[in-house]
Amino acid sequence: MSIEHWLEAIPPISVYLLVGLVVMVESLGIPLPGEIVLVSAALLASSHSGLNPLWIGGLASAGAIIGDSIGYLIGRKGGKRLFDWAGRKFPKHFGPEHVANAERMFHKRGMWAVFFGRFVAVLRILAGPLAGSLNMHYPRFLIANALGGIIWAGGTTALIYYLGVVADKWLKGFQWAALGVALVLGVVIAMVLKKRMGRAHPDSSGSETDPATKDDAVA
Repeated sequence: MSIEHWLEAIPPISVYLLVGLVVMVESLGIPLPGEIVLVSAALLASSHSGLNPLWIGGLASAGAIIGDSIGYLIGRKGGKRLFDWAGRKFPKHFGPEHVANAERMFHKRGMWAVFFGRFVAVLRILAGPLAGSLNMHYPRFLIANALGGIIWAGGTTALIYYLGVVADKWLKGFQWAALGVALVLGVVIAMVLKKRMGRAHPDSSGSETDPATKDDAVA
């Protein structure tokens, strides 16, 4: 069976539910490739007559909003104990430096950190639980969360879908090459951002010499 026939045989409802579920679980604080699943589904819709990109974007938006809200409640109840446990289980995502850098950004940016966090791989996982643990006012969190989720999910779906349509029209069978490039770029960008989030920040490290110590040394 060719790839085209195999794609046509996939039940659309299963694609919709998979996208919504993966994005929701990632948003509540469990590291899953939500963006890669969303990009793959949107590109799939461009060549699959039974898939509606509006449903993909809509369920991804709902999953993002619901998942972040659940993550907020978990962070509100669990707080520091939650991140201590997550740091032991997922050190590459919830290490002390990741959490410290994210907290610094939240204290500095507030609602904007929640909004723009939706577009950054590491912050997308941390946003809900961290906002809850820092006792951010929920209505403010919900507004930023909903706007970020809708723009991220809807914008990503629309962009990838129409790129796939153009690729299918002008490049015929090469749309899968575009998918491969998109997935590789997504993974590379996620790895770079994760590495940057894991770097020690001078303000949070104990490496800086205390002023009193400097005075003693001079004396």
